[in-house]
Amino acid sequence: MGAEVMVHMEGVTKRFGKVFALRGIDLQLGRGRFLGVFGPNGAGKTTLLKVLATLTRPSTGTITIAGYDIVREADKVRSTLGVLVHRTFLYGQLTASENLQFYGRMFGVKKLPERILEVLQIVGLETHARQLVRTYSRGMQQRLAIARAILHHPSLLLLDEPYTGLDQHASTHLQELLRQLHAAECTIIMSTHDVQRGLELYDDIAIQCRGKIVFYGSAAGIDLHAFEQLYAEHAR
Repeated sequence: MGAEVMVHMEGVTKRFGKVFALRGIDLQLGRGRFLGVFGPNGAGKTTLLKVLATLTRPSTGTITIAGYDIVREADKVRSTLGVLVHRTFLYGQLTASENLQFYGRMFGVKKLPERILEVLQIVGLETHARQLVRTYSRGMQQRLAIARAILHHPSLLLLDEPYTGLDQHASTHLQELLRQLHAAECTIIMSTHDVQRGLELYDDIAIQCRGKIVFYGSAAGIDLHAFEQLYAEHAR
């Protein structure tokens, strides 16, 4: 845990009718940490990230991100976030550069042409900058969606199952990109149900089941076999 807290959640619930998707979530994450949230389908991982992304409000509890309350100061929170969910939020009829120009203007990014080139180089798409996004492969679209998410230098990056639909080459590229972002001290929360993917990316790991965080701890020293057993025990 870093000295400065980036994410603080206390007693957070989210209810849809009579169904609780989140049940009493308490979580604290330091700035610059990488948290992997594991859980089976239906565990509430997507809801957790949507609440953090201010896409839906918690039913009860309090959440601060970078010191801002996500309900009362939602606009300030959004300026600190980069979000990658199942939808890419890209416009197929536009080129990669045009998509990034649109989002860059929305966030008021300074020196936008230079920043667009920089993020396209980071995700390895600089030679495809003028190509229509509808002609991109799934992996290329995912890489461009990451460029969109990091364009405005977010303090916190939220990733919901980012490997879904990617082939091995695209997955390897994404894994290396996440390492680079982590090394640059970006705080990252990533949800996944893929226990087989290596644990070396994460500083911290959590297991979510039936809307609860049933395990939270350091990833240091936990090997894959031990974590598989831990996951099986808590995610029954």
